[in-house]
Amino acid sequence: MQPKNQITDNPLKNLGYASDDILPDSGFGAVLARAGVGKTSFLVQIALNAMLRHKRVLHISLHDPVNKINLWYKEIFQLLTKKFGVDQDRQLWETILPFRFILTMKVDGFSILRLEERLRDLTEQNIFLPKMIIIDGLPFDESTQNTFLDLKALVKDLDAHVWFTARTHRHESPHADGLPIQMAEVKDLFDTIILLRPEGNNICINSLKGGTTDSHTTELEVDPSTMLIREKV
Repeated sequence: MQPKNQITDNPLKNLGYASDDILPDSGFGAVLARAGVGKTSFLVQIALNAMLRHKRVLHISLHDPVNKINLWYKEIFQLLTKKFGVDQDRQLWETILPFRFILTMKVDGFSILRLEERLRDLTEQNIFLPKMIIIDGLPFDESTQNTFLDLKALVKDLDAHVWFTARTHRHESPHADGLPIQMAEVKDLFDTIILLRPEGNNICINSLKGGTTDSHTTELEVDPSTMLIREKV
């Protein structure tokens, strides 16, 4: 079955991106926020949009088990189908599920070599060839700068792009360039940087890098009751 058009439109396109994929091949994107603000649910929506367009998504979690990540996908999917009035959502879920693969790795044991081994197991046996990769929970600090460089080379061979989550902290001041300090040493490697910022009862979506700010863009926020991306009200 084919879902309604609205549910296959990437909500971030309203920030002025030219493509539903948002990121180019081998591109990097980061979603930053304080703990508990909704980084994972935000990227699950972007992942579900890719799956609805039949793009394969590899979700790598460095903290949460597979069943918890799977629950995120189910809950967000149900909210999306309800929002857009999509019928036969159970059938649609079964249709898109083969386009997702969840891997869990321990953050203290994460390395590009280990990731490359896991990816090789999936790709060489034609089990799963990702177009989009999510790495959820990788620390953004001096110890991982080389990791980003090595990962750039790895995903270039796959023609894939990568989204990361990064935790910010309330007490931190921005870097001199205005970006969160987590991006200070790696910003040039990233095509898109998005900050989720609580404001009153809502969560604002600030595009710090990528997209455009012309008259065709729309301010976006996260609905705190559903965690779905929506136009700012």
